[in-house]
Amino acid sequence: MKKSVAIRSIAPLLRVDPQSALSLQAQLRTRIIEALNKGALAYGAKLPSSRSLARELNVGRNTVFLAYQQLIAEGHLVARERSGVFVAERPVIVLGGFGVVAGRDNTKSTSVANTKMLPRQPSADLHRFPPDWQKYRYPFIEGRYDHSLFPVAEWREASRLALGVREVETWSTDNGDVDDEALIDEIRTKLLPRRGISAGADEILITAGEQQALSLIAELFAGPSTTVGIEEPGLREMRELLHLRGSKIRPMQVDDEGIAPTDTTELNLVYTTPSRQRPTGVTMSVARRKALLKAAHLDDFLINEDDFECELNYLHDSLPAMYGIDGGERVIYAASLSKVLAPGLRLGFLAGPPDVIAAARRLRDLTTRRPSPNNQRTAAFFLSLGHYDAMLARLSRVFEERLIALRDALNHYRPLSIVIPPVAGGTAYWVTGPKGLDVDRLVSEAQAQGILIEPAKQFFANPSEKRSMFRLGVTSLPVEKIRPGIELLSNLIRKLASDENDAAKPKRQKWLSGDKLSETMSGATLLYKTVYGEPCTIDLLPDGSMHGRAGFANEDRDQGNWWIDGDLWGRRWNSWAYGEAASFHVAIAGDTLHWLNKEGEQVDSALIVRP
Repeated sequence: MKKSVAIRSIAPLLRVDPQSALSLQAQLRTRIIEALNKGALAYGAKLPSSRSLARELNVGRNTVFLAYQQLIAEGHLVARERSGVFVAERPVIVLGGFGVVAGRDNTKSTSVANTKMLPRQPSADLHRFPPDWQKYRYPFIEGRYDHSLFPVAEWREASRLALGVREVETWSTDNGDVDDEALIDEIRTKLLPRRGISAGADEILITAGEQQALSLIAELFAGPSTTVGIEEPGLREMRELLHLRGSKIRPMQVDDEGIAPTDTTELNLVYTTPSRQRPTGVTMSVARRKALLKAAHLDDFLINEDDFECELNYLHDSLPAMYGIDGGERVIYAASLSKVLAPGLRLGFLAGPPDVIAAARRLRDLTTRRPSPNNQRTAAFFLSLGHYDAMLARLSRVFEERLIALRDALNHYRPLSIVIPPVAGGTAYWVTGPKGLDVDRLVSEAQAQGILIEPAKQFFANPSEKRSMFRLGVTSLPVEKIRPGIELLSNLIRKLASDENDAAKPKRQKWLSGDKLSETMSGATLLYKTVYGEPCTIDLLPDGSMHGRAGFANEDRDQGNWWIDGDLWGRRWNSWAYGEAASFHVAIAGDTLHWLNKEGEQVDSALIVRP
């Protein structure tokens, strides 16, 4: 038998970092495996004792002892009685590299395989955010989440329970295509009833995220002989899926009430996002929902209801899902667990008639099979323990605060003639900028200043058409960064609009002098409109006080003061406009009042009603 050689010191190979997110024990195991794979530790070699290695690494002896025990249990090391710990003679796994195959030219731009691919391929011309988006100062990105939002402790508890011996015996059994019964029951009894949906266990299918649910629907109901209505603007991923299936796509215009079901003849399927339209964020009205369901019955088509963000509805009461109201038998419902869980979980679900769910299950199992049973059971515990509800309550508070902060910042800085639609909640605003604004240039120059925004062109059927629209999300940055980010972005929009479009340049106007200004403003009423479409009335009292009423029911009120300083009109609200003082020149054209900056360029306007 070959004599084993003791290694006097392997500490330089196994240095651990106390600041690492991994435990010292996990780091030590990782370092030993790395040393084995690199050949730095010979097979059959004797390792230092746990006491001596702990002393060299300046860690507890228990840390080394437990790391050794785990590696022994896994077969990487062996323990010999009264001899010590050795590297196993036969490695568990041998890792090696094959390098570059000699004689093969890997630099060709077009491979043989590429010439054999079918002509329909997903588009590569989509806007993508940089992978290190977290390092940007102002990432106004929808759908990316800052790490503070993930419920780490709660998810760990659910994971720990799912890994209990009895639980593992349950979910690790190969049950073919059967989803976790506990998760199905949680979805059926807790999530769906909130959406007005009653469903049996055979009407629910677990999917690997919402995207797989949409892919299954496209596979089952779309093909070269089908015509599919899709929102315009609409979700680019669904449009790509339908393109790959060879379907004819009919754009259906979206306004402030959602999709408008005008021409639905000869349709086979309509894809819609009624709770929170993607990308504009508007909620489909009850009247529109009923009209679409009626049209589905008359023209004999199905509806794919994508309810991806139904839970984040905090500015108005939620509306029931289309699947749960009269006519809902023509709806296939797709949703997911909260997007905050998406990076590590990827669980969504379909709800529909049992025969459709059975067909979707067969199709799913031809490709990915059922999603991870461990993840399914963990999610079931996460729901049953109340963690999901607690997380949603917290997210609603956080996102409501952020969305209102974004709305108020846009309304305060008002970069020229921007408009945002009325939304009932969600995590993003769809912004229409001044006519002629080059959004591609705005996106590029904003990124250079540490601001990430999303261009709108990819949401339209014709992405090459110039549109002055973009999207701002609030899931990825804390509330205190929203205002300074919008201030910087607003200044950039003004600059670009002024540079590129003469029609958008602020016109220098002649302002009112002090005496005339005081006479004009005293006792006047200003009729104003916020960027999110709500009316606002401002009464300027002769004593220098002012009263403001905003909203369609005058539900938002504030008070403040106004004054004249030379040729400038000053104002300060108690709460509105951050309670900060501001001064403007004022010009009057007919019944329209224009607020001007110190250079005489218009920054805002209102209708003026004189006493």
